[in-house]
Amino acid sequence: MRSTTPRAALRRAAGSLAAVGLLAAGSLALAAPARAEGPVLGFDGPAETALHPYPASGAPQRTSVAITVDNPSRDEEHGGFEGEYTVTFDLSGIAGVADAVFGEEGGADCAITGTTGVCHGSGVSPGTNPLPELRVTAARGSKDGDAGTVRVTGAAKGAAFTPFSTRIAVGGPDLVMRRAQLRTELQPGETQPVPLAFSNNGTRAADGVLLTLVYTHGIEFTERYENCEYRDGDGSQGVGVRTTALCSVEGSYEAGASYELAEPLTLRATRHAYRDTFVYRVDESGPTAAGAQRAGARSTPGTGGHVLGLRELPTARSADLTPGDNQQEAGFSTENTADFVADGDTARGVRGSTVEADIGFHNEGPAWISHLRSGEPVATLDLTVPEGASVTGWPRSCQGVTADGQYRKEQTGAPRYVCETATAFGEDQYFALHFDMKVTKVVAGASGAVVVRNARLQDPLLPFDPEQGNNTAAFVLNAGGPGDSGSSGTGGTGTATSGSTTGSSTTGGSTGGSGSTGDGGSGSTGSTGSGSGTGGTGGALAATGSTALTAAAAAAVALLTGCVLHVTTRRRAGR
Repeated sequence: MRSTTPRAALRRAAGSLAAVGLLAAGSLALAAPARAEGPVLGFDGPAETALHPYPASGAPQRTSVAITVDNPSRDEEHGGFEGEYTVTFDLSGIAGVADAVFGEEGGADCAITGTTGVCHGSGVSPGTNPLPELRVTAARGSKDGDAGTVRVTGAAKGAAFTPFSTRIAVGGPDLVMRRAQLRTELQPGETQPVPLAFSNNGTRAADGVLLTLVYTHGIEFTERYENCEYRDGDGSQGVGVRTTALCSVEGSYEAGASYELAEPLTLRATRHAYRDTFVYRVDESGPTAAGAQRAGARSTPGTGGHVLGLRELPTARSADLTPGDNQQEAGFSTENTADFVADGDTARGVRGSTVEADIGFHNEGPAWISHLRSGEPVATLDLTVPEGASVTGWPRSCQGVTADGQYRKEQTGAPRYVCETATAFGEDQYFALHFDMKVTKVVAGASGAVVVRNARLQDPLLPFDPEQGNNTAAFVLNAGGPGDSGSSGTGGTGTATSGSTTGSSTTGGSTGGSGSTGDGGSGSTGSTGSGSGTGGTGGALAATGSTALTAAAAAAVALLTGCVLHVTTRRRAGR
C-alpha cells in the first residue's frame, strides 16, 4: 500500500496533466484543418414523431416537434454567428398526413404559407438555438400508418447550413412503463426483486424493445445479462456516479397487450449505499432509441451467461405516441453513514517568503454521499488563515470572506476562505485544495482551522457523519519557532495534521487570484454543484454570514483558465 498526502497527489496530478497538455497541443498542431471562410451551421430535432390518429369526435391531439439551429463552435466569446438567417420548412411531404402551425416562443419569427414555413432570425450563438416549435396534428382524413417527411434548409450571408429531415407518422406503439412496487428504506447488503412491466397502449405493435436501467453508485444488480450493454460512470466527480444498462429484447409487442420480465431483476444495496436512485424506461428498439440512450458513450456487453427476457401478461396489441410515460424512477434511502475527515498541513517560512498549504478532507466511508437531485455540494471546506499569513493564491472554487463569514470584496489576504465541493463524493475519495500564503509576520506556532461542514448554515453539522470530532484539522505555520532565517523562497511541508493520509487520489483545486505561486498555477479543480459556499461552523468557528458560488460560474472559470478535473479513488485493504 502506498501512502500519500493531498499535496503529493496534487503535484502528481499537475505533472501528468502538463504532459498530456503538451502531447495534445502537438497533435492539434499537426492535425488542424484549414479554416473555413464562414461557419457551417446545422439543425437538430427528432428523427421521427408519431401523432395520435384523427379522432372520431373532438379535436385532434397536438404534438410538438422541436427543431433547433446548432452552431458547433465551442468558442463562447468569438464563435457566434451575428448575421441574419432564414430557415425554410418544406411541408409538402406531410400534406394530407398532418397539419402544422408554429408556436410563438423561439429564437426567430416564423409563419406558414401553403406548404412552406419560413423563419427569419439573427445571431446564432455557439451550441443549441431553439426555433419556435412546429405543432403538428393528424390531418382530417388521414389513416393509421400514413407518414411523410418535413425537410428543413437554411440560408445566410457568411454561413452555410446542413439540411435536416424529420419524419411525421400517424399512429404507432405507445409504450407505458408501469411503476414497480419497491422497498425504498434499505439496509446495506439488502436485496429485493424488481419485476418490471409495461403496456403498449398504441395503435401498432412495437418491433422489439429497449429497456434502459440507470442506477446510482450505491445500488447494483446482481446479474449482468448478455443482451445488455453496460456503461459505468466516467468518474468525472471522483466516483462513478451512475451505471447505465441498455437491454435489447427482440419480438413483437402488440398494441393492447402488457408484458413483464420473464424473471425479476435482483437489486442490491451495496456496502456504501446512502441516497440512491433507479430510473427505468422502455422504448421501441432500433438505432434511434439506442443512440439517444448511449449519448455517444462507449458500453461493454454483459457476460453473466443469462439473457434478459419478457413474457406477455394475461391481459387484453414507428415512434412512441406518448413518450412521457415510458419512464419511471425510484429513490432509495439506505441506513448508512460516512466519515468525512479534515486534512490539515504544516509549513515554515521567514517574513516575506511564500509558503504552501495543501489542505482538504477525505471520506472514510463506508457510504458514498451525493446530492444529485438538488445539485448542492456534499460539503463546504472552511479555512481560517493562521496569524501572520496573507493568502496570495487560492482555488477557484473558494471565496474569501471576513473572519465572521460575511461578504468581502477584496479576495486577496482574506482571513477566511469557504470552498465548494462536488455534488457526489465516493467512499475512500480525497478532496485537496492548494493555497499560497505570504508570511507577513513570524508568529511561532500560529494555527489556522480546516473545517469540513454542511453547506447549509442553518444546519452546519454533516447529517450523515456521526464522527464530528475529526471534521476539524489545523494548518500550523512555523510550529515551534520562526523559520530558517536564510530562507526567502517558497517553502512548506506536506504533513497532514488530522485523519488518515493513505491513498493516492485527490480532487484538487486550481489556485487563482493574483500572485499565485508554487503548484497553484495550473492545478486541478474539484467538481462543484449549485449549492452555496457559506461562512463556516464546526470547531471554534462562528456560523454566521453566507457567500454563494454557483456551479455554472465555477465551471466557466475552470474552462477559461484551462483547469482540469483530476479525480481518482483509493481503495484500502480489507474494505
